[in-house]
Amino acid sequence: MSQSNRNIVIVTSEFPPQPGGIGNHAYNLASYLNRHGCNVKVIADQRSKNGKEEAVFDQELDFLVKRIKLYNWRIVMYIKRILLTFKYFKNATHIIATGKFSLWNVAFCSFFFKQKIIAVIHGTEVNFKSSLLRKSINFSLKRFDQIVAVSNYTKKFVTHLNKDIVVIPNGIDSSKWHNSKAQILLKGQPVLITVGRVSSRKGQLNVIKQLPELIKKFPELHYHCVGIPTEVDRFLKVAKSLDVSSHVTFHGSVDDNQLKQTLEASDVFVMLSTESATGDVEGFGIAILEANAMGIPALGATGCGIEDAINPHSSGILIEVDDSNQFINGITEILAERSKFKYGAVTWAKTHDWNTIINQYLVLFE
Repeated sequence: MSQSNRNIVIVTSEFPPQPGGIGNHAYNLASYLNRHGCNVKVIADQRSKNGKEEAVFDQELDFLVKRIKLYNWRIVMYIKRILLTFKYFKNATHIIATGKFSLWNVAFCSFFFKQKIIAVIHGTEVNFKSSLLRKSINFSLKRFDQIVAVSNYTKKFVTHLNKDIVVIPNGIDSSKWHNSKAQILLKGQPVLITVGRVSSRKGQLNVIKQLPELIKKFPELHYHCVGIPTEVDRFLKVAKSLDVSSHVTFHGSVDDNQLKQTLEASDVFVMLSTESATGDVEGFGIAILEANAMGIPALGATGCGIEDAINPHSSGILIEVDDSNQFINGITEILAERSKFKYGAVTWAKTHDWNTIINQYLVLFE
């Protein structure tokens, strides 16, 4: 089948302009499939109250995005999603589902159509603590012809299904992650940074709890947290109780240019992610690759998808999430070999450029 004959529908639980890893992945997947000649349509939710933000964003795209209008009664949105998916199923050659409800939705529609359906799983949606939810996802995944896991860690959650599972890592658009024109200075020596929603999953609290030990080795160290401040009050309270609040700054959300400037002024990107009480996990860690593209090496936690996002002792270092000695040694090694790690980080990020990653998806449509 030629690429121009591929009519691909992507059903996703998230889509820009609002933030979210699943949405970022769906956007890039759609964009690069479109660039390779595929006819792409996206079904996604409206997440802003009036939909104007999405409308402006969608108008600039080279492919069609159909948004489910926001309703107070979520059941109305669920029904409209299913009906719209039904409509686009008919003329599609392939349907890609990404995100929890999308897996249920596409699996249900597959009872009435024979098109090839592909699931992209990220982590949390295959790790529910509720037995009922977990069984419903497993039942849905069994309907799919192909399952794509974004990391080997995520793949482990579904190997028991005995399905055809391929690991395709998350990608980045390297062209967007170049050095900014204006430089800034950040407090601290060394400067540690985490980019992502301030939450249990992203691991900022795990860093804060180890600051007392880190400061003994690096008295001028400062930890900068960039991202939506969901749990900032609780984390700041812990920092104050440990007497390290003067070594922590929460920047909140910043625009793309500010983010690049902040990353460029940092020494080490840190992501010590852990599983939340509800089963929310870090399936990959795309922010690590974005930092790498800026030449910033990473320290990341083992036992999650971050293991696939770091090339050990080249683009960064993997450590146990609560081992302060490993944390200190990791910082020391990176600072002692800055040039080596900067080169390794940039090189590693380039291997995850969407221009390369998309070829692994195109194989699925042959």
